[in-house]
Amino acid sequence: MSVLDEIVSDQLRTDLPELASGDTVKVSAKVVEGNRERIQVFEGIVMRLRGGGITRSITVRRIASGVGVERTFKIHSPRIEKIEVVRHGQVRRAQLYFLRDRVGKAATLRERRTAR
Repeated sequence: MSVLDEIVSDQLRTDLPELASGDTVKVSAKVVEGNRERIQVFEGIVMRLRGGGITRSITVRRIASGVGVERTFKIHSPRIEKIEVVRHGQVRRAQLYFLRDRVGKAATLRERRTAR
């Protein structure tokens, strides 16, 4: 094992749930406003998963006030308090960019029937 792998292995999180594209998740992220810090919950559909190891990230999309909002989170970041899966969606592709063109009920995904 290289020195870099040893440093990275200490920073990897072990409390993460099984994530896949199409899952609806709640990401609790720490937000700094001035000298205060609070936790902001961002709930939406996982559009894509990227990277591996310490660089793993997810892009989460939700509709806020009629406007689509996407945020990318590094899942091993200390700024992420917790990630919880609300429901597992059934999808046939890895990146769900087609959701950008859909609004309302058309943007909903079917729920996966069996647990992984």
